[in-house]
Amino acid sequence: MNCIDCIQLYYIFCSFDHRAFRWMMTMVFAVEEINRNSSLLPGVKLGYRIMDSCDHVHTSLQALFSLERMDWSTQSETLPSCLSDSPVPAVIGLASSSPTRAVAHTLGPFNLPLVSYFATCTCLTDKHMYPSFLRTVPSDLFQVRGLVQLVTFLGWLWVGTIGTTDDYSHYGIQAFSSQFRQQGGCLAFHLTIPKSPTVAEIQEMADRLQSSTAKVVVVFATEGQLLELLLELAQRNVAGIQWVASEAWVTASLLTSPHFHPLLEGTLGFSFPGVSIPGLKKFLLNVRPSPKPGMEFVNMFWEELFGCRLEFREVRSKENETNTVDNFMSLDAFGYKSDYQNNSGPLLRSTVGKPSTLKGSANENYKDAGEKPVCTGSEDLRYTDSSYTDVSQVRISYNVYKAVYAIAHALHTLMNCDSAGYNKGMCEKHKSFTSRQLLHHLNQVNFTNQFKEKVYFDSSGEPVPLYDIINWQKDSKGDIRFVKVGSYDGSAPLGQQLQMEQSTIIWTKGQSNVPVSQCSTPCSPGSRQARRPGEPHCCFDCLPCADGEISNQTGSTECTKCPEYYWSDKDKVKCVAGVEEFLSFYDTMGIILVTLTLLGVVLTTIITTVFHRFRSTPVVKANNSEISFFLLLSLKLCFLCSLVFIGQPSVWTCRLRQAAFGISFVLCLSCLLVKTIVVLLAFRANQPGSKALKLFGPSQQRTLILCTTAPQVCLCIGWLLGAPPFPFRNPTYQASTGKIVVECKEPWPPGFYLVLGYIGLLAFVCLLLAYLGRKLPDTFNEAKLITFSMLIFWAVWISFIPAYVSSPGKFTVAVEVFAILASSFGLLLCIFVPKCYIILLRPERNIKKGMTGKYPR
Repeated sequence: MNCIDCIQLYYIFCSFDHRAFRWMMTMVFAVEEINRNSSLLPGVKLGYRIMDSCDHVHTSLQALFSLERMDWSTQSETLPSCLSDSPVPAVIGLASSSPTRAVAHTLGPFNLPLVSYFATCTCLTDKHMYPSFLRTVPSDLFQVRGLVQLVTFLGWLWVGTIGTTDDYSHYGIQAFSSQFRQQGGCLAFHLTIPKSPTVAEIQEMADRLQSSTAKVVVVFATEGQLLELLLELAQRNVAGIQWVASEAWVTASLLTSPHFHPLLEGTLGFSFPGVSIPGLKKFLLNVRPSPKPGMEFVNMFWEELFGCRLEFREVRSKENETNTVDNFMSLDAFGYKSDYQNNSGPLLRSTVGKPSTLKGSANENYKDAGEKPVCTGSEDLRYTDSSYTDVSQVRISYNVYKAVYAIAHALHTLMNCDSAGYNKGMCEKHKSFTSRQLLHHLNQVNFTNQFKEKVYFDSSGEPVPLYDIINWQKDSKGDIRFVKVGSYDGSAPLGQQLQMEQSTIIWTKGQSNVPVSQCSTPCSPGSRQARRPGEPHCCFDCLPCADGEISNQTGSTECTKCPEYYWSDKDKVKCVAGVEEFLSFYDTMGIILVTLTLLGVVLTTIITTVFHRFRSTPVVKANNSEISFFLLLSLKLCFLCSLVFIGQPSVWTCRLRQAAFGISFVLCLSCLLVKTIVVLLAFRANQPGSKALKLFGPSQQRTLILCTTAPQVCLCIGWLLGAPPFPFRNPTYQASTGKIVVECKEPWPPGFYLVLGYIGLLAFVCLLLAYLGRKLPDTFNEAKLITFSMLIFWAVWISFIPAYVSSPGKFTVAVEVFAILASSFGLLLCIFVPKCYIILLRPERNIKKGMTGKYPR
């Protein structure tokens, strides 16, 4: 078999990355650890070949295709034979999503397993496009869900986003924006960092960040892609931005230098769970430069870390000086010796290669190499401070570690290493297998590692979505440390996924309070949000609630209308029982109307007393005194019925008021009608041969009064029995006055208008007859007085109708009471006051001669 593993490392802007170099060395460490483990793959040694993708799709594919161009026949002279026919059974990588997509798409048709440790794009979940892709890092789908939960939990609904042009950033920002908007959030801006940004572009993005009202910025990018923008912001002394980091840069030591402390302190973000791998730090510190072939990465790292140049005494061959991908690195190159002689099976050796951009010796990569001191190669890594040696809590390196062990366990199962046959617990080294078989067993991997974590892949090739929430805090020495302040488990039930110790978080500028990021301050209770046209819904103005509406919460988007018969208080924060309004006896208007009513009753009583006292005089006896007393009684009822309209309506007052008003006025008009007829007949009685007055005697007069009153009585009885008025709390005027009008509701409005119409009919007949008898030569001719009183009556009630319809609330009742009183006073004063004047002040005219008009005036 040929070599089993290939890891693709990326370098930001094709410069050397200490952090990525640690990932590479972690893979080497894992391979060495497995090779020393007698229980995993016994009798088989793993090898590897390392290629640098330089974080570019083109370079990644170039490195991949170079594996197919290997001349394995040349390797057989120096290496033991490998296990099977496949040149590369599995690939570990890549770190970035865009190159990973290209490589995964290429390897998919061949079913060659590709296990990534840092490519998190959700697009890679598609098993139709990438059937052989697996990863030990969760998909961004879960990270995005967690970030959305995080920012909304902290009350940040107005944020900005920063991304790059690669797939990782594109899909991450797109998913975050969509889910964030679904949770009610708004994006203040989105900035895209180009692959190679110009100074003007960096300055423009920095200006946008400074001018934005959003104080929370979510970033999907790597530390190298952010570096130039952060340098510009740090140079401007920008502070107060709460950064929310994706896993790509939340543990990047490159950005923890003191230069970035004012800008990045308090950064919060998601990271993969960190562990401390036993033996890894010692392994990393034992790395030494060497002139041996395949050690170019180590040599470059050494020169870059110590700022020197390496000069080896050994003369390199021409092939080694070109440093092509055909260079090999022995497994003992990092200080670990392998006992080849005692191996029962062939040893897997590995190769290390680089892209063409890294040709030449390590020191040739520096233009000013001549100005650098010479390295001895014995410098001590223990006294250096870089992301390479910081392995207290490795995260991405741990993903690399798990990827190597997953492949080893898949091979262990595939090669029947646990069988108790003739191999005696050793692997079947000469068993031939295909990449499809390895991929199948890799998908079935399920083991618990030394850190008590279960390692397996789901149907989409995804691991368990676990994250730590990391906070950038200063320690006692003033250095930034990555402190775990919570966790996120994407497989937990909804509501239990996000766990955070908020009291332990240090926010931007070292604050202990959660920063506020708002486009508009939430509206206080009693007001509502009014969205500004053309702006996100997070940008709004606050408008007070209308009368009758309330909002009792901060940030209300709508005011709630109070229930019926309730009204908002002055602050518009709660509904209170509406104030009931009706024409009360204690209102100023009510007192005036009651006073007028009592005045009318007293005046009617006085007139009745006067008429009764002088009932034998000609003035009283004229036109049938009995009818006059009936008329006075009906007028008193008209005055008294107005009292039923005043005060809080009840069931009985509502039923009584209109009936009393209708019947008393019809009785009054019936008496007037009889008196008018008597006047007309009395004139005709003076004509020779007339018997009209004899035919219309007192009994006929009473009958006429009864007959004209009976229809109104019947109408009122039918109305009250069929659809009686009832008390009703009318909220119609609550919006304008804030009061509920308690009134009598008439379920059959035609009833009132029929009552009023019948009164109008009798009044019209009285007016017509009185007008016909206005010129009769009787000194005490009542026709003129009745005509005048009817004109007043008609004037009052014609003006009453529009006033009644347009008057609001209790004023409707007041208008009706005023009309009753006005018409009653009109009848009383026009008909009886002139007679009282004669009876009391001009008694000399109260004689029979005065009736004939022979008494001088």
